[in-house]
Amino acid sequence: MSTEQQKLYYFDNNATTRVAPEVVEAMLPFLSEQYGNPSSAYQFGKFAGEAVRMAREKVAVLINADPREVLFTSCGTESINSAIHSALVTQPGKRHVLTTAVEHSATIKFCEFLEKRGYEVTFLPVESDGGIDVHLLEKNIRPDTAIVSVMWANNETGVVFPIEEIAAICRSKGTLFHTDAVQTPGKLKIDVQDLGVDFLSLSAHKLHAPKGIGLLYIKRRTKYQPYVIGGGQEQGRRGGTENTASIVGFGRAAELAMASLNDENTRVRTMRDRMEKAIFGKITDCVRNGDAMSRLPNTSNIAFDFVEAESVLALLDQAGICASSGSACTTGSLDPSHVLVAMGLTPARARGSIRFSLGKYTTDAEVDYLLEQLPQIIAKLRAMSPSKPQPAKATQAA
Repeated sequence: MSTEQQKLYYFDNNATTRVAPEVVEAMLPFLSEQYGNPSSAYQFGKFAGEAVRMAREKVAVLINADPREVLFTSCGTESINSAIHSALVTQPGKRHVLTTAVEHSATIKFCEFLEKRGYEVTFLPVESDGGIDVHLLEKNIRPDTAIVSVMWANNETGVVFPIEEIAAICRSKGTLFHTDAVQTPGKLKIDVQDLGVDFLSLSAHKLHAPKGIGLLYIKRRTKYQPYVIGGGQEQGRRGGTENTASIVGFGRAAELAMASLNDENTRVRTMRDRMEKAIFGKITDCVRNGDAMSRLPNTSNIAFDFVEAESVLALLDQAGICASSGSACTTGSLDPSHVLVAMGLTPARARGSIRFSLGKYTTDAEVDYLLEQLPQIIAKLRAMSPSKPQPAKATQAA
């Protein structure tokens, strides 16, 4: 039997990204000879401490923040939990949280946890295109609202929310505002000064850095209560020895993300649009989920009628193609995507939806291979489906 590894065709960059070679190179010294504790007083440790300081400056540049406003965490989930937790602890008289029905599980599950402990949470609905009604959001901000938390770009559909407008509404109400911006670096320009947010969360593994490192932007003079309590690391705002190698990798990835912004919005967007046009041209009874224009340049979420997404993904996997049916954090759930259900899709259509997310390493040849395999897979599964497709009808144009 051949041991040759099958070529990988990766279309799941919203789940995680390949660590860039430049990032690996930057990290290696801190995984080998430069293993000092960055909090140590001697020179060997101070070298690591200086590397952490430089990385903090680099990620601060990525989001146009002061380095002192950057708190390194273990991931986006910790950052999101930390922001909401801090808003509640520092404002004990406010016990209401406002968010949306399409947030990442890091927000939704934490808010459900809070509800069980006596806090009130409002999960705002979204429109059929995945967008949000900002007027409805404004109406739901109460005097006891401790924080509003709204993601900038949805991880499943790529739909982008008007974060700057929402931040302005929160400011006018005197309410703290946090945005989960995990999906945006390298795809959208991030400027916390223009956005006007109080908190912003990122996760390094979404921008070609390793897993297990993230950041929380905390606007200067915003009250903050540490979520992880221990030593005096991170300016006393997060206990725990600094993950030096990964922090250094995050810094290098931040530089690369800024450099690739134009590529993502031109080459990657063009590939995505070509892919969608071909899919809609070759496969009947399929439709795009989410706003066609106000979305990330790399993301395409498509519902295929008369098939189950899990069956499609299994056959794609056999062909060496990686895609997903939604957030990797909810893979294995038998329930349809909460994002797509909130947008009004029927459970059957939601269960037949596939997310393709391209990236800086995606090539036209890989897209061509997907377009060769996908129509065959859909046709095969539909032929086996107990729900026989109706005669072909017009599908949504790309």
